[in-house]
Amino acid sequence: MTANTYPRLLGDIGGTNARFAWKAAPQAPLSDAVTYPCAQFSTLEQAMQSYLAERGQAAPWCAIGIANPIVGDIVKMTNHHWSFSISDVRRALAFDRFVVLNDFTALALSLPALASADLRQVGGGQAVAGAPLGLIGPGTGLGVSGLLPAQNGRGAIPVNGEGGHVTLAPTDALEESVVKLLQRRFGHASAERALSGPGLQNLYAAVCEIDGVPAKAIDARDITTHALSGDDPQCVTVVDVFFRLLGTTAGNLALSLGTRGGMYIGGGIVPRLGDRIDRSAFRQRFEEKGRFQGYLSQIPVFVVHAGTSPALLGAAQALEDS
Repeated sequence: MTANTYPRLLGDIGGTNARFAWKAAPQAPLSDAVTYPCAQFSTLEQAMQSYLAERGQAAPWCAIGIANPIVGDIVKMTNHHWSFSISDVRRALAFDRFVVLNDFTALALSLPALASADLRQVGGGQAVAGAPLGLIGPGTGLGVSGLLPAQNGRGAIPVNGEGGHVTLAPTDALEESVVKLLQRRFGHASAERALSGPGLQNLYAAVCEIDGVPAKAIDARDITTHALSGDDPQCVTVVDVFFRLLGTTAGNLALSLGTRGGMYIGGGIVPRLGDRIDRSAFRQRFEEKGRFQGYLSQIPVFVVHAGTSPALLGAAQALEDS
């Protein structure tokens, strides 16, 4: 790429936070990483203008990953109120190139570049080189993607879908009761209704109703805190059910994509729970697929806990591939 395409502005836009970074030159590392609460700005354009003003410099090229499907020029975020026209933002900020992709597509593009220190393995064997990778991430929503090998020297191909909205699949009596309550409340009980920050609150309300106790006014972070301390039995149950459902959903994705290159867990919730995943039924549920249990038992699962948002690396790669 020619020098006049640098510096480049990179973004990772979630339902709660907007993260930005700077790439000054072709071989330069990402720098000047900043996280803004989305609630601090009325629009995405304002957040980007603020970051550029702090740098005191324009960026000819920009790429952002955003927690939303990208199906045309107009983007309306699913889990936040921001809405914008890609072409209008490009003109307003004078970008020569502006690439907008799903945030989990961006995260998938970053997976081959992650260091071992950024990953924590949860069971399974060795990753198979050149095989598909899977990605699932409970956060503000539930992101799902993957990375498929390509031929003829091309880079890997990211999966751009909305797998977080697949139908939630219960496998025991408690989960069936939880899903029935989610269906009564929402109509369709998608995986995201349980496997996300709001999903933890949905699970908590359901578990409290099943146990016949009043639900407290607590958020997802409170639920995980009480579960880790063990001082609230309903919160403990919620996290147990969360990991069981996550294992089932991740195992379904692993079978669908044939992810012998590894299954990756992104998002903020699982890293915050530390080693609780090791003491949960996650791995059992991941592998519990009848005749294909042996196949799944060999697939390694990696929890992504990088300090800087890996999706920023993926956004940088998207500019190279575009």
